[in-house]
Amino acid sequence: MNMIDQLLWVIFPYICIVTFIVGHIFRYRTDQFSWTAKSSEFIEKKQLMIGSLLFHIGIFPVILGHVSGLGIPKSWMNAIGVSDHLYHLGAVYVGSFFGFITLLGMIILTSRRFTKKTVRKLSTTSDLVVNVVLLFIVFMGMYATLVTNAVQPDFDYRETISVWFRQLFLLSPDASLMQSVPLAFKLHVLSGFFIFGMWPFTRLVHVWSVPLNYVGRSYIIYRKNRT
Repeated sequence: MNMIDQLLWVIFPYICIVTFIVGHIFRYRTDQFSWTAKSSEFIEKKQLMIGSLLFHIGIFPVILGHVSGLGIPKSWMNAIGVSDHLYHLGAVYVGSFFGFITLLGMIILTSRRFTKKTVRKLSTTSDLVVNVVLLFIVFMGMYATLVTNAVQPDFDYRETISVWFRQLFLLSPDASLMQSVPLAFKLHVLSGFFIFGMWPFTRLVHVWSVPLNYVGRSYIIYRKNRT
């Protein structure tokens, strides 16, 4: 294990995690007025609606899949009756289905962001970077699932990446676990941490501002002025 491994799999992830936490606190305390996602719906609506719908339908099951795959030890899955074969079927087929939906949504949203002149003019540099990085993350995830797993069927990320990931939160990451990980998985992981690191400084912060209070909010009554 060399210094590059330590930098990529110990130092860099912690920098991203700390930046994610501290950055959100700093931005919320100093710049709440920008805590939003600027809407470009009035410029172009059709592609935004289709792309956003596909992305959000796909991303939530994908996130749940990542949480279970990275956060739950392999032995725990086996203990509750989920065999390696059954888990693999779910990860490949179900994961690929929702991953493809997410990827299609990101392709539409990214294409819209770059090809629609009016939308591009309204976009900031961070908006463009976020779109590209998210597209890259989803693409590499799909590539790792469909291509790398087919080429290297003996590789089990639950014995390397998942163990290393859980160790990060125990403050004892073993960078050597990532040495044998295929390149596609490495790029997927690194770009994932990168987006977390830049999250507080982009429009992605709007994720934490879901208007749940609208559900219980009183009706707004409009009265016609007859004068």
